[in-house]
Amino acid sequence: MHVADVPTEERNPASMDLDALPLSDLLQLINQQDQTVPKAVAAVLPQIELAVLAGVRALRSGGRIHYFGAGTSGRAAFADAAELRPTFSLEPDQVVAHVAGGLEALWSAVEQAEDDDNAGARDAAEVTAKDLVIGVAASGATPYVGGALRHARSVGATTALISSNPHAPLHEFADIPIAVETGPEVITGSTRMKAGTAAKLVLTTFSTAVMVRIGRTWSNLMVCAVPSNAKLRQRAVRTLMSATGLPAEVAQQAIAQAGEELPVALVMLLSSVDARTARHALTDAQGMVADAVRRLS
Repeated sequence: MHVADVPTEERNPASMDLDALPLSDLLQLINQQDQTVPKAVAAVLPQIELAVLAGVRALRSGGRIHYFGAGTSGRAAFADAAELRPTFSLEPDQVVAHVAGGLEALWSAVEQAEDDDNAGARDAAEVTAKDLVIGVAASGATPYVGGALRHARSVGATTALISSNPHAPLHEFADIPIAVETGPEVITGSTRMKAGTAAKLVLTTFSTAVMVRIGRTWSNLMVCAVPSNAKLRQRAVRTLMSATGLPAEVAQQAIAQAGEELPVALVMLLSSVDARTARHALTDAQGMVADAVRRLS
């Protein structure tokens, strides 16, 4: 696909006089354009739902979720994967982000890394048929992402593509195409703007829904966050208090008895059982607090 055929590379008629605008008008223009992104994401919620179901299947079956991206897309994917582990107490390899050019590309440009489809295939070497592989590419044409998707498809993994191009060439390798029509950028081709925001929204929506569906929340409370600092320890106590209506001292005692495993402490308090019983119930319920409580009722 020629670069001129990519929507994000077209000139935006609303910003033709961008460099001549008064500052207040410049800021308003950017903000107005940004407001179009959530509506564009809303239009692809059915496709995101399919990806969530595939992600839940992958994790429930012992598989993994892989993100592959380059540049802004790769950085957004890396940030989402990195934040899931402490927030939802995931194992390090359950949701993995692969960025063209490696970790160095997170803070500096690695020339031509995104053009290497063989590198994408190599980085996908450990993908199995149990996994979900999600490519993130604003243009929907990044060779690195294409190499990863092709390899993933060849081993039987489920594949998805997040892009801002409804005619993305890489759709042919995606079981689930998620094309967010964000249109031309305020600055032509600057996909760190609307396309980047769209990728961030889709990734956050996807991963949050997956975490909810595999039981990493209780109601709308984060009950799996690792209490690794003072702020998070205070939040853990407040979470148990909110979920159970019990005083802080009781919550603190339960957290200590549970070895700072918040889901175990919650099941202990909700079901009036000891830590060992709560932990076994959670294991039998595949980590679902609600199911563990039902098993103990």
